[in-house]
Amino acid sequence: MQRREHRVPVTPDYELWVEERGSGTPLVLVMGANASGAAWPDGLVDALAAEHRVIRFDHRDTGRSTWAFDEHPYALTDLASDVVAVLDALGVAKAHVVGMSLGGTLVQLLLLDHPERLFSATVLATAALDAWQVEGMPGPSPQLLDLWEHLSDERDARQEMAFRVEHWRLLNGPVIPFDDDEFRRQEQVVIEHTGHDGSSTAHARASQDGLDRGAELAAVTVPTLVLEAPADPINPPPHAEHIARVIGNARLVSIPGMGHALPSAVHAPLAAAVLEFTSSVPTND
Repeated sequence: MQRREHRVPVTPDYELWVEERGSGTPLVLVMGANASGAAWPDGLVDALAAEHRVIRFDHRDTGRSTWAFDEHPYALTDLASDVVAVLDALGVAKAHVVGMSLGGTLVQLLLLDHPERLFSATVLATAALDAWQVEGMPGPSPQLLDLWEHLSDERDARQEMAFRVEHWRLLNGPVIPFDDDEFRRQEQVVIEHTGHDGSSTAHARASQDGLDRGAELAAVTVPTLVLEAPADPINPPPHAEHIARVIGNARLVSIPGMGHALPSAVHAPLAAAVLEFTSSVPTND
């Protein structure tokens, strides 16, 4: 499938790498924290591109986009504004958006600040903007919290790959069998795309000001799909159910066995759920 690449300036200091493939109604993929657009596996992107003009991009300080956080810091909310800048640069007035993890947080901000740019929104493996204020809402697993203490440790290339694969093993959850080789290959794609194996920690250090807006989600009218990842060790149940409840018109669909990762076992059910949803949303306005 033909791919088209672009460089999109979003500020005087940052340019983003952007890729398009497929045709049809635009659909933008928004990845999670410290992860490039290459973290969306090609098999999943191609499945979506069979029906849509799929747009994926590298966040600031990931992949082939500008890495400059130490010199030019920003807030996480700026990453949501980047999505709008990408749409503007590609001449896209309105699109479906799909956000995973932090990408789901950014999609919620788009629902609040730029609903006129969205045909629909899909979020997965994420938490509502007010989730951490809800009593009893579970947080990340202790094993992940321990691993995250070592994100910025010095590692050689072999150690870095081993660290990334172990990270994905924990993120994958205990239900879908973990394939070391599959995730090793995916991480090699990410490293080759980026041009080095350095790990970004910029998004973990970026300001979280402006994210405390959960109460506003009740007014969302854009069609929204919440995909539950029942084995997610970062945002386990009932996070997805909570998002679907606070966004009044949201649909909730569970992807059996899914954790906080995109193994090949979830590509078909995930793509099917997204495509069934987007095909139900009117796009002729």
